[in-house]
Amino acid sequence: MAERTRVIVGVSGSLSSLAALHQAAEEARLRDAVLVPVLAWTPAGGELEYRRRPCPRLLAACEQAARERLDTAFEQAFGGYPEGLAVQPMVVRCRNAGQALVEIADRPDDLLVVSTGRLGRLGRMFHSPVSRHVRAHAVCGVVPVPPSELLETLERTTRDGRRNPAPRLRVHAGH
Repeated sequence: MAERTRVIVGVSGSLSSLAALHQAAEEARLRDAVLVPVLAWTPAGGELEYRRRPCPRLLAACEQAARERLDTAFEQAFGGYPEGLAVQPMVVRCRNAGQALVEIADRPDDLLVVSTGRLGRLGRMFHSPVSRHVRAHAVCGVVPVPPSELLETLERTTRDGRRNPAPRLRVHAGH
């Protein structure tokens, strides 16, 4: 029996990764494929620090926090896991998220969807390290998802606390 085609997407919880999650869900629907959202995580303080001072309870808490972050991403993007779409969420402990995504998307008929990161001057020039790694090493098709200007504005506002310059919408009651 042949395995179903998969659409793998890197999820971090950022607004850009939520845009990639939306694109991946659409691709999965169009292809009648399984959606595989992947959230890569490392122990608090990093792998090297964890090896020096292992703490299984802390490790379990970090993994649980990663699972909750993936659930929260779906909650923010869709209001929960989408109905009528096969979803196989993965939470992966690793040092390099790009490498983890490439290892998971190991079939030629897989499709890998990743956010390209921020639209800033350097972001346009270099994209995210995850996106660069995936595009250089994937054995399957890759769909890079650039953030919209609105997402970039929202992320910048969240990041540096500036007021959102987006225009206000006016709602007229009774019309």
